[in-house]
Amino acid sequence: MEQKTARLTVLIDPTKKNAFEQLCESQDVTPSQVVRQLIREYLEKHGATYANQAQNTSGAPE
Repeated sequence: MEQKTARLTVLIDPTKKNAFEQLCESQDVTPSQVVRQLIREYLEKHGATYANQAQNTSGAPE
């Protein structure tokens, strides 16, 4: 897991924000957890690398 954090401000339609927060609550996850996962998946999909990236040496999907 990352050692330091940085803030990312995202502008979103209030109705989508409300629906997102309600869905997250119903799934017992925080909006931040979901956004971090989406960012990790997006970086992986596009082959981006970064300093504290987890290494998957088994060849199996994480």
